[in-house]
Amino acid sequence: MQDVEFTNGLLDFIHHSPTPFHAVKTMIETLEQSGFKRLNESDSWSVQEQGQGYYVTRNDSSIIAFRLNQPLIDNGIKMVGAHTDSPCLKVKPNPEIIKKQYLQLGVEVYGGALLNPWFDRDLSLAGRVSYVDKNGAIAHQLIDLEKAVAIIPSLAIHLDREANKERTINQQNHLPPVLMKLPENQSEKVDFNRILLKIMNAQMQTDGEPVAASKILNHELYFYDVQPPAVIGLHDDFIASARLDNLLSCYTGLMALVDEDNTQNGLLVCNDHEEVGSMSAAGAQGPFLRSVLARLTANDEEFARMIAHSYMISVDNAHGVHPNYADKHDDNHGPILNNGPVIKTNANQRYASNSETSAIFKHLCELADVPMQSFVVRSDMACGSTIGPITASEIGVKTVDVGVPTFAMHSIRELAGRWDAYYLYRVLKQNFQN
Repeated sequence: MQDVEFTNGLLDFIHHSPTPFHAVKTMIETLEQSGFKRLNESDSWSVQEQGQGYYVTRNDSSIIAFRLNQPLIDNGIKMVGAHTDSPCLKVKPNPEIIKKQYLQLGVEVYGGALLNPWFDRDLSLAGRVSYVDKNGAIAHQLIDLEKAVAIIPSLAIHLDREANKERTINQQNHLPPVLMKLPENQSEKVDFNRILLKIMNAQMQTDGEPVAASKILNHELYFYDVQPPAVIGLHDDFIASARLDNLLSCYTGLMALVDEDNTQNGLLVCNDHEEVGSMSAAGAQGPFLRSVLARLTANDEEFARMIAHSYMISVDNAHGVHPNYADKHDDNHGPILNNGPVIKTNANQRYASNSETSAIFKHLCELADVPMQSFVVRSDMACGSTIGPITASEIGVKTVDVGVPTFAMHSIRELAGRWDAYYLYRVLKQNFQN
């Protein structure tokens, strides 16, 4: 795959993946187009067909895809890990807020979101809705309103003269988005579930769904910015988009796995809930990956031998050195955008990289003719983490933490190097072939 095709595919993937549910749905479409077969956790598995690809999902928001080309016990499996979730604003169960004739929705902050950029953006809603259908059965549906339906207006500078120096955000009071102005004679209580039911049935009718919804039971809905991803810069050097952390890694790992030239046993795991600690049935701290790997072997002995021969590349974006805030970085470890993927290390095991696993990744970069960089957080600053240490400790696999350098991580719109994404694809492709 050439760089232009890869970049266009990345932008399209992110655009159609406003939530983890939609990201998994989009990944499934690519996998099935590449001949991968679905497995269900509740079924008996038969995955002995050499070269055949398989995938399995959990909670509709986490996915594992793999293809076996060699005996597992003696060769292990080359794994790539990423996460499907991104910091955002999640709608509360009973969200209706009426103030001064405006309808707003109460929200919770999901993950460590950078909140200021959420103001004055055109926002839409997407996620999963659970409902009762006309036959009385419980069902689930993904929805995406696509168009801008809400906004969080900033307070005018005239009403807060110190805003540029010290404005703070109260998450309860300042973040509820505005959806509409209600009529002055509005007497009927506003019911968001009723509005949602009408929207969902209209969408289901458009999509040709045979059964409509009769009652909303619950929802997991998230606001997102409708501005599409874009290649920007005088020389098209950068990718600007929401959810680069970490859909960029999901897409890169996916395209490396589906490549038909792969000769190694390869697996991609994309977990939900990384941004909130990974402690869930679908998160990296849950049993999803271990369960899938255990079902590929006959007993604990075979599982242990397979893991001993295996290797995990945990892929999650790194902090590029910001030209306006260069003092926030260690002088010798400030990754530059478009200078290659980054190996992330931390003495306190916030990243899983060590000398052995870093050497393997460096060698892969050399084989793929890709530049690479290093990142270590300043010694006087706290360090973030990834699914890498969690996965390494849960299943005992050798792991390295890497990622592409990024600006504005956890903002509603982040920035990464266009070439770094393609470099990373080439390295991960080499990993599945080497």
